Amino acid sequence: MRALTWAIRLAVFVVLVAFAAKNVDPVKLRFYFDLEVQAPLVLILLGAFALGALFGVAALIGTVLRQRREISILKRPAEPAPPPL
Repeated sequence: MRALTWAIRLAVFVVLVAFAAKNVDPVKLRFYFDLEVQAPLVLILLGAFALGALFGVAALIGTVLRQRREISILKRPAEPAPPPL
């Protein structure tokens, strides 16, 4: 099973490297206020992917921290019951 996983990873890597090698033509990315960046297409796509992943992680931080806090509260030992009167 481990060999199959590595074979799939290798195949995906080879496909991505081939995609990057075929998309090295320079493109212009235009912003507002006449600001533009010229870079290879593959770098623009990689940057867009990284920015999307960063926004996704940032969107999950609040949920993850809340869940960790709830888990730590649930893991605390229960307080002993008060003695009967």
